[in-house]
Amino acid sequence: MRRVTRPVSTVAAVAAVLLAASCGTSKQPERGASGDRGDGQVRLYGSDGNMSSSFGDVLKDQQGVLAGMKGTAPLSPLTEEFKRRIRGVDPSVPDFNYAGEAYDAVIVSALAAEVARSTDASTMAKNIVGVTVGGTECASFQQCAALVRQNQNVQYRGVSSLKRSGFTDAGEPSTATYGTLNFGRDNHIDDAKTEFVGAGDESTASRNAAAPAPSTPPGSGRAPKAPPLKFGGLLPHTGALASAGPPIFAGGKLAVQEINEAGGVLGQPVEWVDGDDGTSAQTAVITADRFIAAGVQVLIGPAASTAAAAVVPKAVAAGRIVFSPTATSEGLSQLDDKGLFFRTAPSDKLQAKALADVVMRDGVSKVVVVARDDEYGTGLRNGIQADLTGAGIKASNIKVLSYKVKDKYDVADQTGQFGPLAKAVKEFGADAVVIIGFEESALFVKALRDEQLVPGS
Repeated sequence: MRRVTRPVSTVAAVAAVLLAASCGTSKQPERGASGDRGDGQVRLYGSDGNMSSSFGDVLKDQQGVLAGMKGTAPLSPLTEEFKRRIRGVDPSVPDFNYAGEAYDAVIVSALAAEVARSTDASTMAKNIVGVTVGGTECASFQQCAALVRQNQNVQYRGVSSLKRSGFTDAGEPSTATYGTLNFGRDNHIDDAKTEFVGAGDESTASRNAAAPAPSTPPGSGRAPKAPPLKFGGLLPHTGALASAGPPIFAGGKLAVQEINEAGGVLGQPVEWVDGDDGTSAQTAVITADRFIAAGVQVLIGPAASTAAAAVVPKAVAAGRIVFSPTATSEGLSQLDDKGLFFRTAPSDKLQAKALADVVMRDGVSKVVVVARDDEYGTGLRNGIQADLTGAGIKASNIKVLSYKVKDKYDVADQTGQFGPLAKAVKEFGADAVVIIGFEESALFVKALRDEQLVPGS
């Protein structure tokens, strides 16, 4: 079991960076922002599960209902050139959330195979952390693989959090960059208002660099040809994260395409096997079984933390790698994963502090946190509650509510499950609501509208 005790310096570094980011931001929010009307309406805040233009599209029949909603998501500034490459794979992507994380997960795995001179998952896994720390910095598979083939250690610096520093010994980012995001009146993210803040501590990065294995083990004669490296896209085509899926799939497929353009791994093309995690533990496990039977060595996903926690034991038993670009629950750092679970998405321990800072900047006094009752929602909810209290909001002025997780929500849930939550928000007299959820968050927003707590008709 890879248990990680994060040093105090990590939390201190997050607080320092976010405090610096908030300096000079005491100006009043723009008039017309959600909850800034003085008529009993609330300010809305969200997390990475719903702070995307694709989520706004779910509410296309409710123009302006998200105007002024703010939140956070793990997000590194992406170059226009990288965005162009993503659109070359899927011209219809609504945004680029987690595209970089998916891309880096595939590239890192491929480099680990090159270092190991093997596509055996257990052997590759021993080198995944190592190719992100120590050695010569390189920023593409082609550049890094060329160095590895010359028996040099490499330090991959990608397009996501790996741009700043490498993985911890637990196989997750030591630092992260978060975007502070704002919805415009068209229910899409207003990119002009996006700001970036850093979090984490570079000193927590592993010091175990990966040394390339000999091309041919001494005395063994010619090395046997390794099976082709296969990646399984264990990502959401359906379920509550389906709208967020396109850029994640595109990131993974772009990496596979560019690896093959650079000659593949160990002289052979790599393969992408498409799948669906259904935003569901049950569906994710079924798809994982199919991938394992098909000889997939690296499962890219699942997207949701609960699904990731369900898939890891299955993958560990089969000796396969699970590499999630999006699962952020802090609890995943404690999985008994036998060194086979990795993620390019940072832990919610960092996101909780970033999101709490965004809320505090608006000077709110009574906050309701509404979260999915699952690994992702519970972990982030608890973190935000603690950080809001630590920032000065009285515990009695914070109300925490949870809702049941379902594989599929329908319109009846707007009044049946989310209606009572909206009424509780109104009765509490909140001036801010933090929503920790996925696509179903739209039903809660509509329930808030029914209580006249957000604009819309």
